[in-house]
Amino acid sequence: MSDYVIITDTSADIPADILDKGQIHLIPMVYQLNGEECPHRNPGNWDSRAFYDKLRAGGTGSTSQISPATYTDCFEPFLKEGKDILYISLSGGLTSTWQSSRIAAADLMEEYPERKISCVDSLAATGGQGILVILAAENQNKGMSLEENTSWLEENRLHICHWFTVDDLDFLKRGGRISPTIAWIGGKLKIKPILRIVEDGTLAIPEKVRGSKAAMNTIVSKYISSGLNEEHPYVFICHGDAAEQAEKEKAAILEAVPQAQVIIMPMSPIIGIHTGPGVQAVIILEIIVIKAFFKPVPGKQNSEIIERSKGISHFLPFGQQLIQNLSISGRGVVKQDNSARMNP
Repeated sequence: MSDYVIITDTSADIPADILDKGQIHLIPMVYQLNGEECPHRNPGNWDSRAFYDKLRAGGTGSTSQISPATYTDCFEPFLKEGKDILYISLSGGLTSTWQSSRIAAADLMEEYPERKISCVDSLAATGGQGILVILAAENQNKGMSLEENTSWLEENRLHICHWFTVDDLDFLKRGGRISPTIAWIGGKLKIKPILRIVEDGTLAIPEKVRGSKAAMNTIVSKYISSGLNEEHPYVFICHGDAAEQAEKEKAAILEAVPQAQVIIMPMSPIIGIHTGPGVQAVIILEIIVIKAFFKPVPGKQNSEIIERSKGISHFLPFGQQLIQNLSISGRGVVKQDNSARMNP
């Protein structure tokens, strides 16, 4: 195995059995709930029911970015051991943590010039970030160098597509994603906006559907139409204390694609505090079919079909027809200011 360590933050949803192997190291992220500061330390082992119950009871909160000093404290012990670092962050379009990691890395490189630190902006969140981290660990086990793994991540992250569905529009209203009027009308008509993390890592609301069942059918059909990635058949279903719904989605997916490796996980509170209980996300690494055309060659086909794993798609059930009417500030971007408050 190449002599570098893989680190990510705890906004990534990663199963406990993978974390228990010890190959992936974690930097805790912090959220504030009802005025209390709460570090999120382990995505594979935390009380998601208690967290989402507090939100159901009217709890409010925010999240904090990781400071450069925290990154320094995490990175430096590995550098002292003579190890290089591959850090994979929550989307830089949603938080300033990636920028903080680069500040820390630049300072540390001056002190440890013989070492290498690669800070990769995942342009992803929740299970999408988790899949990238898991595959980076698999790449390392296959012998990929730090530079090769960094290049692989930077190519594949560009094809990540997130889709989220929320159960309660009030959480989008609190964060300024939609107006109180739209939240009230959408709630009465059972309209659920579909959220998506777009290519630059920011948040957008591209469409809507009416009703939770329609939302679930939409995301399942998106996965089925994308086709099975035989090399990386992971399908992550991340949810906000909505295990029953997640199991239904899993059953629908396996009925259509029995070879899929479906993993159900509670959604990180770092994301869930902005989306609320009932949020659903289906996340896959899709296959893109590329046609390469050549000059005619006697006895051979004039074209070839090349299948490549181009990236991860996250499909999360949401809603389907309010989008033009939704009031979105800042191009639908979830911003985090210098005081480390993130408002989705």
